[in-house]
Amino acid sequence: MKKKNFLIPQNSMGNTSSPFHSNLTRRKFVGTVATSALAFTIVPRHVLGGKGHVAPSDKITLAYIGVGTQGIREMLPLLANDQFRVVAVCDPNKEAIGYKDWAKDWLKSEIRKAIKDPHWEQGGDNMIPGGRDNGKSIVDGFYANARPELKYKGCAAYADFRELFEKEKDLDAVKIMTPDHLHGLISMAAIKRNKHVLVHKPLSNRLIEGKKVIQAARDNPKVITHLIPWDSNGSMETVMSWINGGAIGTLAEIHNWTNRPVWPQYPTLPADTPAVPNDFDWELWLGPEAYRPYHPNYTNMVFRGWYDFGGGSMADMGHYSLWTVFNALQLKGPTTVIPNLSHVCGMHDPVPYQIKNDFSFPAACTVRFKYPANGSRPAVDLCWYDGGMRPPIPEELMIENKELPAEGMMFVGDKGKILAGFNVQAPVIISGKKMDAPSSTIVDKRSQVEQTSEALPLFINACKTGKQYPGNFSEAEDITEAINLYAVALRTGKLLKYDAANRKITNVPDANKYLDREYRQGWNITSI
Repeated sequence: MKKKNFLIPQNSMGNTSSPFHSNLTRRKFVGTVATSALAFTIVPRHVLGGKGHVAPSDKITLAYIGVGTQGIREMLPLLANDQFRVVAVCDPNKEAIGYKDWAKDWLKSEIRKAIKDPHWEQGGDNMIPGGRDNGKSIVDGFYANARPELKYKGCAAYADFRELFEKEKDLDAVKIMTPDHLHGLISMAAIKRNKHVLVHKPLSNRLIEGKKVIQAARDNPKVITHLIPWDSNGSMETVMSWINGGAIGTLAEIHNWTNRPVWPQYPTLPADTPAVPNDFDWELWLGPEAYRPYHPNYTNMVFRGWYDFGGGSMADMGHYSLWTVFNALQLKGPTTVIPNLSHVCGMHDPVPYQIKNDFSFPAACTVRFKYPANGSRPAVDLCWYDGGMRPPIPEELMIENKELPAEGMMFVGDKGKILAGFNVQAPVIISGKKMDAPSSTIVDKRSQVEQTSEALPLFINACKTGKQYPGNFSEAEDITEAINLYAVALRTGKLLKYDAANRKITNVPDANKYLDREYRQGWNITSI
């Protein structure tokens, strides 16, 4: 019996009641917002009133929490946007000591151009910019040199975000650029205080914590929330048109692979105990996680390789590629998660042994998620690959003596395959029924990782109108669930059967402890 083709909803926002229909691309929406922003009426804040509401005539006062290299990189275009005023920075590291980056002088050069100071230096160990002193210097330098007419009063600097919230009473919003283990905690603190939130991926590196933050956002809808990687998601418009048109028959599998990690993922715990750098509050950096001696291998660029502090390669890159796929295909509540991971061996002379590791992500892995049928969509498998792992080369490519690229995505049906770039860009039907792309398709030229100047008007508009927009926390629930189950499956090394309704792993009871964290005293998310 032939399988029937099925119709999948094409609402890429993942919300059937959303006013942003599938035929309204984000690029069109950005243009609409940019135009409508010019029509804001000058209305005093006290007339509009309401917690968390920013009057159209007001600038959005924002605190920047997390001033490492990526934090600074994304701070520069935000400073240049006239609708914001950065009034405070926060980081437990005071000086520019111990930071890493992809090139030695690139970030310093960008800072100098942005703040119009060709002689700016980072200080510290004179290597890579970072820390709250640099953050304050950049903010103050920008307003003094690039916008002197604003008569900016100066940027406050804090080590502890809790003190920041206590003292900065007139704050409208925060942008969170800390290591992963602090994202959920600080987001919750902001929501409770009616502050709008921009946060980088992941929303949390624990499933239960992420669910609590999402629920808090739903309970306080006037607080605008946004998970930044949505800004760099590709469009599923062409792929959905082909799938719904029967180009590859019934969809069975989605494969997505990345060349990450491109940072060390240490297979053993640090054995030495170097001194904590000057003016670095190690206890604040640890936040909710259990105390352990300081080591640079936990911090800065390499934090995401540890289960306690990071989310691994899928948390780092999967948000950019898969969030739009989750929403378009309505992938909700996987029933089974199957890990396949590399291991590392050591030597107790003369006997080799496999290193037991439940503290850091593997150098390479594949994880298969089995998603049940949803409406007219049959059950599908989602397969994630990192560390150089890729799917087997399809026969359609082998015939032409071609290989899969280092990063990409593939949709496999019972009658054909669609191959695309990592962010679903430039999709091609490599076998099946040949079809043209829909005429309404608009090429998305945005690059990964960096929050672009195009994305900021959406957040500004939402803060000033009180209306949520695509990429808010509620829409991130399914991708947040997946990236945290990825981590738990790898950490246990076992096939997991998951009861999504009760947020419980049913076949490996001990794995449930990894769905949440044990909070240190004073750091519990319910009382933060």
